[in-house]
Amino acid sequence: MSSRKDTTALITRGVRRSLSALGWETIVEFTPEAGRRIDVLGVDAKGVFWAIEVKSSLEDLRADRKWRDYLSWCDAFSFAVDLAFPIEALPEDVGVLRADAFAAESVRPAPMHPLPAARRTALLRRFARHAAARLRRLEDPAPFGEGA
Repeated sequence: MSSRKDTTALITRGVRRSLSALGWETIVEFTPEAGRRIDVLGVDAKGVFWAIEVKSSLEDLRADRKWRDYLSWCDAFSFAVDLAFPIEALPEDVGVLRADAFAAESVRPAPMHPLPAARRTALLRRFARHAAARLRRLEDPAPFGEGA
C-alpha cells in the first residue's frame, strides 16, 4: 500500500505530463501569497493560468479548507485524483482530472473565470521569478559565498 505522499507524487507526475503534452508549463507547490500553496500551477502560451489541487484521499479533501482561496489566482481550477477516488465527493463547480503516474484525463472540464489583467500580470511575473529561482538552485545549489 502506498503512502499519501507517494500517491500525491504519482498523481502530480501524471498531471504534469499530460499538461505538458497539451502545451502547458507547470510549477509544483507554487505560493501565490503567504500561507497559500497551489499543488500544480500551469500557464499556457496565452498566459492562461490553471490551478490544480491534488487530492490523495477523501480525508485529504475533507481536511483542505483553503482550496477556494486559490480561485482568485487562476483562470481555471481543477482537482486531480487517482482512479479510485469517489468523484461524487468533489464540488461540482470545478474541473476534475483523473490521473496516475503516467497521464491524466479530464472527467469534468474546469470552468473558465478570467483573471483581471493586473492580477494576471502580477501572477505571470511571480511565476517566472519562481521558475527562474528553482532553476538557479538546481544549477548552483551552493549558497552565495560558499564553494566556487
